[in-house]
Amino acid sequence: MASPVRQQLLISGVGGQGVLFVTRLLAEAAIAKGLPVFTCETHGMAQRGGTVVSHLKVGDYHSPLVRAGQADGLLVLKSENLAQHGAFMKSGGWAVVNAGPEETCDVRGTVFAIEADRLAQATGNVKSLNLVVLGYALSVAGKMKGKAGRLFCTLADIERTIKKSFKAKPEQLSVFLNAIRTGYHVKPPSWP
Repeated sequence: MASPVRQQLLISGVGGQGVLFVTRLLAEAAIAKGLPVFTCETHGMAQRGGTVVSHLKVGDYHSPLVRAGQADGLLVLKSENLAQHGAFMKSGGWAVVNAGPEETCDVRGTVFAIEADRLAQATGNVKSLNLVVLGYALSVAGKMKGKAGRLFCTLADIERTIKKSFKAKPEQLSVFLNAIRTGYHVKPPSWP
């Protein structure tokens, strides 16, 4: 029987930002819900700061790569990458971007900006910006009108995945949960 969930996501950033970690959390959350999942990444990890892109498909798919114009959602950990990967977003799709208030995001679809660098620094762990972005995506996607904007998982699903993976490392567990909750509790923009 085919899975009722079909979602394609693209996670974009640079080496060292935790693109692969976020992808792994999302994939493990999908598996825990009994959903089929594909992941694939392209990256220049030999060079810290090189572009890293991860494709995630949840549902009944036969190949791991998200094609241009097909992504339901984008998680963009470095704002400059939105111009590079925005073409992956389908009409009616959404993007959550780590961007300051002065940055503009010129792509089709709905774009939500969050100052994840600043918020991660406020949590005491600048490397947790990936989880701040993911937390915000879980929040805004859960409030979007219509089924198309919603993520296949919730904050509770991701928290369970983090707790399972880091139960033997309570210090990291606390940092990760704090970061994802920080992003989740950022007040989203007014809804149309």
